[in-house]
Amino acid sequence: MSKTPYKVLVVDDEEPILDLLEYNLKNNGYEVRTANNGIRAVKIAKDFDPDLVLLDIMMPKQDGVETCRQMRSLPNMGNAFIIFLTARAEEYSEIAGFEVGADDYITKPIKPRALMSRISAIFRRSNRKKSEENQIRIRDLVINKSSYTVTQGENEFTLPKKEFELLYFLAQNPNKVHNRDDLLNNIWGTDVYVLARTVDVHIRKVREKIGNEYIKTVKGVGYKFEESVAE
Repeated sequence: MSKTPYKVLVVDDEEPILDLLEYNLKNNGYEVRTANNGIRAVKIAKDFDPDLVLLDIMMPKQDGVETCRQMRSLPNMGNAFIIFLTARAEEYSEIAGFEVGADDYITKPIKPRALMSRISAIFRRSNRKKSEENQIRIRDLVINKSSYTVTQGENEFTLPKKEFELLYFLAQNPNKVHNRDDLLNNIWGTDVYVLARTVDVHIRKVREKIGNEYIKTVKGVGYKFEESVAE
């Protein structure tokens, strides 16, 4: 089984469950850490930076609800998935879990194959969402920051890095006029000396590839990306 880029932290006070989940997760390519109590789990999460936490609710020393609350307060845990493992079906425990930032519940006894399938689906949805968030669709253009590609109709092509970043920045802020200094600071940065004329050259090159109807010159001010075709 090939290794995935994802890291999973498993937290449960029952060693047989830890061993079962660790074995199946590693067998499916995940990097895994385990903890048998909530206090240790929070310490591990700080350094391990997990993408997903499987967290038992009923544990001694510190229960899963409090552990989840503490994890969500960590700077690196805002986007991690936290799934509770519980043998209980009481509504109050679910409400408490969601209030402190849980994403989902899995009821014990755990079925490894079903769990692996569920985890895989979670990461697929996450990847799809990230991909969509990194895309800008305006008229017949799709500007994909993940792959640094531009699709126009049926044609897909790549732009040099600065040309792409210039196009992406303008398209992120459609109909807003940016002067050359603004574009230089956002694309090239303030610690690099670049002539204002550089912006004009890059704009011209982008227009040569996507056409002149998207990026408009506002004389005496700068450039803007037009979201719709002028009537």
